[in-house]
Amino acid sequence: MIDFLSGALSLAYLLAGIYFFRFWKRTRDRLFLHFAVAFWLFTLNQIVSSTPMVNNETDGYEYLLRVLGFVLILVAIAEKNVFRSRKR
Repeated sequence: MIDFLSGALSLAYLLAGIYFFRFWKRTRDRLFLHFAVAFWLFTLNQIVSSTPMVNNETDGYEYLLRVLGFVLILVAIAEKNVFRSRKR
């Protein structure tokens, strides 16, 4: 059951990335591109952390991709707010 849910979550992250990438292609707003890349990093994190090659989950190296994704989302939001405040 855990493997099924891990695969479903990987698929959901991948589809969310594709969804945001479509918005980026339409609007060329960098916020959507950052979100797409962040969700693809979440997909990679889910795949890496669910493979049996990971022996010790307490090391935390496989979660660096997740941290990078969240940092990318924070940078995208901050960048969007800084550009929005400069235009006014």
